[in-house]
Amino acid sequence: MPLSILYAQPFSLEQGQSVYIKVIPYNSYGDSLLPSPIGNGAIVVFVPDAPLNLRNVPAQTNAYQIGLDWDEGLNNGGEVVVFYKIIYD
Repeated sequence: MPLSILYAQPFSLEQGQSVYIKVIPYNSYGDSLLPSPIGNGAIVVFVPDAPLNLRNVPAQTNAYQIGLDWDEGLNNGGEVVVFYKIIYD
């Protein structure tokens, strides 16, 4: 089953809105003339905002490890953040 991504622009969708969609297949001969039944109401979600206030935790930082702490971003994108990827140089 093919998956297509519908970007929020130009639809101006807001987080948490339900989206009901019909699909009409096309090929080189034309379209099916009949759309699919309405989809099941996908919920609009976005990527989460970046964490805020990244800071060192001195009680956990030593010659072998660095203790880090941060606040969650203002918006989780509609889903629970399940992990954070830490990039360092």
